[in-house]
Amino acid sequence: MSVATTAGPRPETDAGPRHAASDSGVGYPLTRASGLGLGLAMLWFSLLVLIPLTAVMVTASEAGWSGFWGTITNEQTAAAIRLTVGTALLVTLVNVVMGTAIAWVLVRDRFVGQRVLEILIDIPFALPTIVAGLVLLSLYGPKSPLGINVANTRPAVFLAFLFVTLPFVVRTVQPVLAELDREAEEAAASLGASRFTVFRRIVLPSITPAIAAGAALSFARGVSEYGSLVLLSGNLPHKTEVTSVRILSSIENDNLEGAAAVATILLVISLIVIVTVDILQRRLVRRG
Repeated sequence: MSVATTAGPRPETDAGPRHAASDSGVGYPLTRASGLGLGLAMLWFSLLVLIPLTAVMVTASEAGWSGFWGTITNEQTAAAIRLTVGTALLVTLVNVVMGTAIAWVLVRDRFVGQRVLEILIDIPFALPTIVAGLVLLSLYGPKSPLGINVANTRPAVFLAFLFVTLPFVVRTVQPVLAELDREAEEAAASLGASRFTVFRRIVLPSITPAIAAGAALSFARGVSEYGSLVLLSGNLPHKTEVTSVRILSSIENDNLEGAAAVATILLVISLIVIVTVDILQRRLVRRG
């Protein structure tokens, strides 16, 4: 008995140091690799994003605060900013509703031509924006086969933004919907919950982060768009001119400080919208 009692604890005592050595031996190389990866990622991000953005803001500040304020409050520039941001926000709201609906149909329904629709949705991603502008001009310009002419009007800007931002919400929501567990929905339905209640209480909280991500991407693409609307909108000052065209005009007139000032305002607005969307989706998830 005494021998068994004495020998019993030895495997447990010996096992501890072995596992500890194994953990530390495996963990140390992983830590070094993670640090190296983080360094490379930050270097690449800095070269592509942080340094160029800093350069733009520095250029915008070269004219001083009075020059910066005078540029962004200029009547023509202010009109371009209002049109661009307002249209991008409106298009984002439409995409949140319609993009989610399209993603739902693609995931939950089966119909003839579904694969063709899957391909067509990605066309705005692959199509050069100037080609998209030519397509839109052909369909909704003076020689429209549909009898709809929106050329040189504000609806043309809305239509161009809508075309290039269509895939974002669809493609962010679709994979999340496809991975959802249907058992919770079926259980709720069996207990008498309506389809709307099931969607609001079970599905929506799960896909809200994806909707928010798609909305942020949609807005960012909208405020930066140029090629798809340059032919259809006409770029009329105070009417259909957007900020990207305004920036290009400033550069062509050798006014780099003015172009950088408008770009800085767009950057600030985009950051505010992205942060706001993130806060709203977090609150919706908590309430759900």
